[in-house]
Amino acid sequence: MKTRWADDEDDAAAEAQRKREKEEKKRAKAEKARKLEEAEKLRQQEAQAAATASNGAGNGTHHLSERPAKRRRVSSEGERESSQAQPAQPRKLLRFAAPEWGPCRHVDNFERLNHIEEGSYGLVSRARETATGEIVALKKLKMDTATDGFPVTALREIQTLKASRHRHIVDLREVVVGDTLNDVFLVMGFLEHDLKTLQEDMAEPFLPSEIKTLLLQLSSAVEYLHDNWILHRDLKTSNILMNNRGEIKIADFGMARYFGDPPPPNMTQLVVTLWYRAPELLLGADKYDRAIDMWSLGCIFGELLNKEPLLQGKNEVDELSKIFELCGIPTEETWPGFKRLPNARSLRLPPSKQNIGSVIRAKFPFLTTTGSQLLSSLLSLNPALRPTASEVLAHPYFREDPRPKSTAMFPTFPSKAGQEKRRRHASPDAPMRGDAPRMPGELDFSGIFAGRENEESGAGFQLKLI
Repeated sequence: MKTRWADDEDDAAAEAQRKREKEEKKRAKAEKARKLEEAEKLRQQEAQAAATASNGAGNGTHHLSERPAKRRRVSSEGERESSQAQPAQPRKLLRFAAPEWGPCRHVDNFERLNHIEEGSYGLVSRARETATGEIVALKKLKMDTATDGFPVTALREIQTLKASRHRHIVDLREVVVGDTLNDVFLVMGFLEHDLKTLQEDMAEPFLPSEIKTLLLQLSSAVEYLHDNWILHRDLKTSNILMNNRGEIKIADFGMARYFGDPPPPNMTQLVVTLWYRAPELLLGADKYDRAIDMWSLGCIFGELLNKEPLLQGKNEVDELSKIFELCGIPTEETWPGFKRLPNARSLRLPPSKQNIGSVIRAKFPFLTTTGSQLLSSLLSLNPALRPTASEVLAHPYFREDPRPKSTAMFPTFPSKAGQEKRRRHASPDAPMRGDAPRMPGELDFSGIFAGRENEESGAGFQLKLI
């Protein structure tokens, strides 16, 4: 079916390349089947020859391939006497230390004190280890999401947390089990707050010096993850824990996974909580890399400045409209190749000469010019233009006054997680494995950009799913 976008030579070349790859796969599959058939015939012939040889040996005929019988070793008299004189020494078993964990302990070694919160992939409680009295966080994994065996999200969370040893990443201490196969718990270090709840209870947002300290710690953890080829894929303030010493740790690795260079194809687009989801994911990209975590980092930066989420969309399309309203309308100059994304083929966009930097400065009037430049780069529509975590750490924004505040000077707050249940937030949950994007068949955004300069009256954009 011909789309609104005219096919060009690149599209024709890509289609021809896909056809060639499909034909090559068919030929390889046929060749593999032929080789398997030949191997099966050869195996049957060998089995028949072996059966014939065994029948011949039973009739008294000698076959050249028949193996001679193993002879019994007869010990001499001297060896027999020496063995009787000396008693046999007991054999010692070799013991090898396990790399990290031994057999899983039982959850009864921990006394659960109070419930903290329920996430997409687990229920978190505050608990005390009975032997030492240490306070820990106990996360019970949700096993009902598994369709065949242990949930892949739980396996990825255990694998990535075990491999992530960083000061600003939550520490996975051990895995304990209950009485049934569905009772699996992760024992992690306990922190008093998460940034989401903390900001809701604060009368004023964090100071600029405190925001710089938090952003440096977060960027340091993201740099470590990306250097070790791990994508978190669900960075948000409710997944960033903080203690009463001003130190933060990234938690909830239920959607994390390893990636490579180039990134693996056919990755799921239904990752990252909606308000922190990058535009390429909303447009259906199935091949992405570190840039999606950097977009989430930019959303968190804006949330720390305003004390509320930056892009609060009601659904995928509303989220996309809020992104375009803040970051401008994408073009082939600002985002080359975006029209080739699955959902972008059905977008109807008005012409726009909007400058993202001016919108950022208007929305955050107290942010310095250097800070506005950093936030604008993190919220770049083009993933290739977003800075890496290492580039964020080296940005001049952190070297200008006010300088980042020492963690020892951070204020302390009462811990809701330590004493009572956490309030249910209005923010959306992370997407569950197996969900499908909920996109209406036809959506009209006419008038969203009405009133802007250099735009025609009634200009808007429509999204139609083909």
